[in-house]
Amino acid sequence: MNYVLSMLPALWQGMQVTLTLFAITLSLAIPLGLLLALARISPIRWLSGLVNGYIWLMRGTPLLLQIFFIYFALPGIGITLPDFPTAVVAFTLNYAAYFAEIFRSGIQSVDRGQYEGAKVLGLTYPQTMRRIVMPQMVRQILPPMSNETITLVKDTSLIYVLALNDLLRAARQIVQRDFEVTAFVVAAAFYLLMTLVLTWIFQRLERHYARYDQ
Repeated sequence: MNYVLSMLPALWQGMQVTLTLFAITLSLAIPLGLLLALARISPIRWLSGLVNGYIWLMRGTPLLLQIFFIYFALPGIGITLPDFPTAVVAFTLNYAAYFAEIFRSGIQSVDRGQYEGAKVLGLTYPQTMRRIVMPQMVRQILPPMSNETITLVKDTSLIYVLALNDLLRAARQIVQRDFEVTAFVVAAAFYLLMTLVLTWIFQRLERHYARYDQ
């Protein structure tokens, strides 16, 4: 027990890096994903096609490869980013593409009659989206958003390749130092705790928006 307690400070420091990347990525990727979704369903063909190509590229290539590209290839054209900003940019661009498809499917799942009814009531398009479409969209997208958010927690371990001292790297350093795998077990417990909290939050949100079924 004392051994586990002794490793907690180092693991907590790594956990802070993991949580920081998670929070920043989520706060940036969600609004960017929504903007991409609206552009994706735009009647402007060139804009829709451009966004569709971007989403195809981000979803069709590994996140790890995208991290390497930003970190190693961009300096060749004069763009050099430190380790942590590299991770933020790569994660944000990648997850915005996935969130965009989730938002798009949610928006398009709302019956067209809702738009027509809002138009009869004299609502503008922004008012229709905010008051009618968005609440119903949120209810539809919560399950896939929950899955992607939990996946994001686990994907943060990829920043190990940038030599950032995240939770996984902190655990491995302890294992290499002590020749004892207990640190990996404790790190797994941290990841499970994060996913448990996220699952609870999304379950609460699903119950909250379930009133639109009534």
